[in-house]
This record gives sequence, structure tokens and C-alpha cells, in this order.
Amino acid sequence: MALPDSLSARLRLPLVGAPMFIVSCPELVIAQCTTGIIGSFPALNARPQSALDGWIRQVKQALADYKTANPKEKVAPFAVNQIVHASNSRLQADLDVCIRHEVPIVITSLRPPAEVVTAVHGYGGLVFHDVISMRHARKAIAQGVDGIVAVTAGAGGHAGPLSPFALVKEIRREFDGVLILSGAVSAGGDILAARALGADLAYMGTRFIATKEANAIPEYKDMIVSSAAADIVYTPFFTGVHGSYLRRSIERAGMDPDRLDHADTKQMDFGKRGSAEIKAWKDIWSAGQGVGNIDQILTARELILRLEQEYKETMAAL
Repeated sequence: MALPDSLSARLRLPLVGAPMFIVSCPELVIAQCTTGIIGSFPALNARPQSALDGWIRQVKQALADYKTANPKEKVAPFAVNQIVHASNSRLQADLDVCIRHEVPIVITSLRPPAEVVTAVHGYGGLVFHDVISMRHARKAIAQGVDGIVAVTAGAGGHAGPLSPFALVKEIRREFDGVLILSGAVSAGGDILAARALGADLAYMGTRFIATKEANAIPEYKDMIVSSAAADIVYTPFFTGVHGSYLRRSIERAGMDPDRLDHADTKQMDFGKRGSAEIKAWKDIWSAGQGVGNIDQILTARELILRLEQEYKETMAAL
């Protein structure tokens, strides 16, 4: 596979903790990285913008201290997610902070990230770009990205409509870089399945919402634990781009999940839609179709160790 030895040698599992708006925070990223998987957070989670510098310093210092105290442990690199879109007025300022700190991995979303690739490659970092189609993948490949995140059907957040069996194989035919699979990954066996499909890494978001370190209110975590795949609503209504949301969070906000008005996908609004008092991510909670396999709130370390055991058991059974 295409995963660099310098990266794979630092991983307990071939897994990335996906960056989740509001939910991902330094405490979660530190727990993920010190247990041997890539942790990440969106730059936009650090508010105000000036807080981003402190977040990155906190993560870097914690990982360095842990490695010094546990020299034999695998400590994975961290990543910062950048929304490359005209609606993100913070992009350049946030990118400047990432460059100054030489963030190991930058995960980009939406527009092909030519300027981000140039900047991050300037200090030897890696750029992973998420896509939902082969058309988007080809644009990212042309920009020289190091990795592609295939966001397939069943993923949380802004999920794509394609089966992983289709998209991963099509991307791999044209791309020999790092390939990451996102879409309803919730167990160790799923990580092994992603590898079998041709991906180098799996991408897991929803499962980490139900961890003690995640920046999600208790009601959100409880709803993750008590939901199933049938409780996921896939709609562009809240942001202008198709996303996956928990049905009961929509109902909790006083809306009918089966009667959402059509949204104009050309007018993306990542803050609010439909009501000035209702905001996507904060009030309308996202989750992927893998929620049906989540039945307990654990620490991130407990979860990762469980995933590792499941991964090994699945491999042995096969």
C-alpha cells in the first residue's frame, strides 16, 4: 500500500479519528494520538481564531511529553482540518498558524486545495483531501495531494452517496497515494474491511462522539448510543450540502424530518438554515449509519484498545 513507513510505524491501528465540527477538541485528539491513531480537529473549532495557536501548542506539547514518558509507546501524528471555501473567512489566518507550527497533516475539504498543498509541502507536511466522487478525486490528484479521503455512503457529516466498493476501487485505479475510507466505520472489523477494499487507513468519526473526551453534550452522546441506522436522515436542508443527521435531534428542534424543504445546494450555509434559532451541528446533531453498533460511552483509549482487539480477532477468524 501507499502509506509511508514513517507514518505506519507510529500507528497502533490504520485509523484516523475524523475531524468533527464542535465535537473534536484537543483532549480527544491527544487521547487518540497517544493511543496510536491519527487524531484531528477542524481549525474552525478553535474560537476565536486566536485560540488555534494555543490548541496546536497544547496538542504538540502533550504528545511530546507523553512520548518522553513512554518511549516505547506508539504516538501518532495529529491533523488539522481546513475548510477550503469562500465561506471560510479564517482560512488564510488558520493556514498561517498551521504553517508556523508545521502541523504534520492538514486535511482539506470542499475546494481543490492547490495553495494549501504548496504551503504544507513547503515544510514537509502531508495534505489529505476528502471527496465524495471520482470527479472530485481527480481534481485533488491534479493538485498534488498526498492522500484522498473517500467519504462514502453511510458516513456522518457531509457524506457522499456512493458505495465504498465503487469509489475506493475507482480512486485506487488512478491514485497510488494514501487512500482513506470513510463511511459507517464503527468496529475493528470495519477497519480491516477498509484495508481489504484497498484503503490504507479507515476514517472514524461518529464512534468517537460517544467518548468521554468528546466535546458533545451528554444528550448528544446518549442519542448516539440509543440510535440505529434507520434514525439517520440524509438531507442538504441544513447546510446546502447533503449531510447525515440524527432524526430525533431534528424532531427535538421542532421540525419534521420527513417534511424538510428543498435546499439550494449552490448557497452553502454552514451556520444555520431554516431558522435563526436552529444551527446545524450545534442543534441538529450529525451521525453516520454506524450508530447502531455503538452501545457504550468509553474513554477514547478504551475504545481504541477495543478496536485493536476486534481488528486482531477479525483477522484471526478470516
